[in-house]
Amino acid sequence: MWKAIASNALTVLIVLLIAVGVAIGWGQSQFNADGPLEQAKFFEVPRGASLRDVSQKLESQGAVSSAMIFRLGVEYSDRAQDLKFGNYEIPAGATMAEILDIVTKGGPSTFRFVASYVIRNSGAEMRFRERIPGTGEEVVLAEFKAGEPLPEAYSEAVAADTPIVYRIGVAEGLSSWQIAEGLRAADFLEGEIASTPAEGSLAPDTYEVPRGENRADILARMAAAQERILAEEWENRSEDAAVETPEEALILASIVEKETGVAEERKQVASVFTNRLRQGMKLQTDPTVIYGITNGESNGLGRGIRQSELRRETPYNTYVINGLPPTPIANPGRAAIEAALNPDETPFIFFVADGTGGHAFAVTIAEHNANVAKWRKIEAERNANN
Repeated sequence: MWKAIASNALTVLIVLLIAVGVAIGWGQSQFNADGPLEQAKFFEVPRGASLRDVSQKLESQGAVSSAMIFRLGVEYSDRAQDLKFGNYEIPAGATMAEILDIVTKGGPSTFRFVASYVIRNSGAEMRFRERIPGTGEEVVLAEFKAGEPLPEAYSEAVAADTPIVYRIGVAEGLSSWQIAEGLRAADFLEGEIASTPAEGSLAPDTYEVPRGENRADILARMAAAQERILAEEWENRSEDAAVETPEEALILASIVEKETGVAEERKQVASVFTNRLRQGMKLQTDPTVIYGITNGESNGLGRGIRQSELRRETPYNTYVINGLPPTPIANPGRAAIEAALNPDETPFIFFVADGTGGHAFAVTIAEHNANVAKWRKIEAERNANN
């Protein structure tokens, strides 16, 4: 009898093992089979979410056929601890294995909605866009300037607590006051800015921030980035650079940044100021005069510089003072800092606008006067046509 019982038990065990093997094989096939998503979609893994939370959310949104199979597959792969919070794009037909790779890879989040807030010399403005899943295309839902009433498409998305990635773009050559004012006007930020940061201390760049980010923390990020950039460029400076300290490099870079918006010209413009410093000539640059009038607390002078202002002695009037002004006059980008520390080797000591957005450079005063005459003729023709 015991032999019969043992035989039956062995049979049952074998059947169970076969069943388990079949179940595992079926589960693996389901885990690697094409998923039910007919169209790509964005999916959020909330901060602190458990594997059970994520698997159930994937099933409820139609990304996987079974939350249990997805969860068992993740645990079998020993990757439950690898889940990364963030927003991801899941392609149409993605397998559970592919989805697991997506939600554990980390890196920058892929949001469906993107709000780009750009601070320029003319002020700050927002562009609210929607990414179309699976296409890479974007649709602009709203555009508005800081301070204007919030468009319905944007305000409704915010009210619904829709995941939105915010990107703050800071243009090169802005004053610290302009940047601080732009941040103060941003509806998606919080916190006070106690005082305007030191001029030149903020790195122009694009910064990704969450809604509700503290304004002071963003300024601290910008300052840390500028400090790092200046240190790196100072280490790579030319032996022929006319500046003697990183602080002087930042001052000269800010002048270069304000004098030209043409990237290819930065090192030529820097060479003019470098040659003037070496020769003991006054820099004679209008942006420093304007800064001495406004202290950077405006979006421009709004008029031409008066002769009386060119003659007035201020710490920033480089038509009167020798050498560099006492502080930067704007926040320069990396390229302008590099140009100040590695200027082109040229004989130029003059330059003036050439009518194309760039400048005409000259060695002698006669050549410069001829270039000035050309520019004035262009200005007169433009004014006559307006």
